[in-house]
Amino acid sequence: MPTGILINVGTVFFGGLFGGFLGEKLSNRFKTQLMMVFGVCSMGMGIYSMGPMKNMPPVIFALVVGTVIGLVIHLGERIDQGANLMQKPISKLFPSEKLDLSHEEFINTLVTVIVLFCASGMGIYGSIDSGMTGDNTILISKSVLDFFTATIFACNLGFVVSVIAIPQFIIFYALFLLAKFIFPMTTPAMILDFKACGGFLMLATGFRMIHVKMFPVADMIPAMVVVMPFSWLWTTIILPLL
Repeated sequence: MPTGILINVGTVFFGGLFGGFLGEKLSNRFKTQLMMVFGVCSMGMGIYSMGPMKNMPPVIFALVVGTVIGLVIHLGERIDQGANLMQKPISKLFPSEKLDLSHEEFINTLVTVIVLFCASGMGIYGSIDSGMTGDNTILISKSVLDFFTATIFACNLGFVVSVIAIPQFIIFYALFLLAKFIFPMTTPAMILDFKACGGFLMLATGFRMIHVKMFPVADMIPAMVVVMPFSWLWTTIILPLL
């Protein structure tokens, strides 16, 4: 059972409902300060995931190569384009006329939220990790952040935020199922290096959330694909030669 995914999707859904009812009752200062805490929590989870790292060179190499791949294929832009396609039917169900946002601001913010919940490094990493190892720690920890994040965004966007839980479940569950086929081909060292790579993405996400540095997290996602092959090559071929 994809327990972690169900919990994560549920928190986005109910957080969106809660925020829709709250409306503008939360001050901007309150929202900003809380987002700062979310960023620190994301960085803390990233550091925790990096701790058991088995082989640093392949992880660093995977981050560099993966980011280069993401930038070359414009992955971040493609994810934004996909979010734009997703927001059209969603925004029709929940128009922005009653909100204190222009239509353009509503659309831009909605696209940002779709990317945040459906294509974040933490969510992708957590779903794959859950599928491979059955460990739902990352997804459950992310769920705590997502509930309050969805609440804050729903204060500005309305109940539309709850609907994002549907495409989020589809994407995360597909990754969960894919991971079950990958796991038999892995080693313990590959799993630890994979988790460490995901930790770097969570650390970068935290910096984005507190607006210190806008790392290209979406373009870094291919690192999660190449890190395990690089870890295997390092352990089985390169290390014996050193």
